[in-house]
Amino acid sequence: MDGKVFDRIEKKYLITRADRKELLKVIKKNMHKDGYFKSEVFNLYFDTDNYDLIIQSIDQPVFKHKLRARSYGGYDRVFLEIKTKLRCPDLNPGYKRRIMITNDEFKDLVDKKTTLLELAEAPGRTKHDMQIAKEVDYLIKHFDLEPRILVTYNRESYKGEDNLRITFDERLRYRTKNLYFLKGKRDKIYFKDKQNVILEIKAHGVLPLWLTDELTKLKIYPQQFSKVGKIYQKIIKEQNV
Repeated sequence: MDGKVFDRIEKKYLITRADRKELLKVIKKNMHKDGYFKSEVFNLYFDTDNYDLIIQSIDQPVFKHKLRARSYGGYDRVFLEIKTKLRCPDLNPGYKRRIMITNDEFKDLVDKKTTLLELAEAPGRTKHDMQIAKEVDYLIKHFDLEPRILVTYNRESYKGEDNLRITFDERLRYRTKNLYFLKGKRDKIYFKDKQNVILEIKAHGVLPLWLTDELTKLKIYPQQFSKVGKIYQKIIKEQNV
């Protein structure tokens, strides 16, 4: 079981495919493709019946947290992740604590046949795993959380020096039924315009000058774009039509 803690600055941008083409000219000179360069990402968000965690996140409080399960197409791994973010001027530092289990273990967890702590107490697990498992189990029980929204997209990833990471996400899709880590023929498309791309930049510290110069040149500026938050708002809007 892989338990890790991430502490980093995260910035999001909504750009076009034309913007991405220009950005890649300098990215390829200063970064390299990630080991999992192209991937299909499945994010399953846990929430209450009333979507309290998502609504809280949309309200942009000083402190917020999410519980999600992430899987990648073609791999028998599920990462249970607690994501927290502290809203600070120009920074918005994010913290992510995660633990890895198999698809079968995750299914047993969702079906309430086991707890994450019971899985973390198996031979070969670490005290760090157990601590994260306790936190996840507490959130699920305390807030009565269940899987609510599955968000899927295609990602391209680049890595650079000082843990700089840049990703491009497109074909943003979602569903609220059949919440399994499998492709769904009835997935709903978020963007009608296929030119939209979500750019995410993650760094430990300040961004390199070559990157900030290029973003300024292309007039690309950070903006609030929570995938699950935007999708939730679209779901509510469709229900009220």
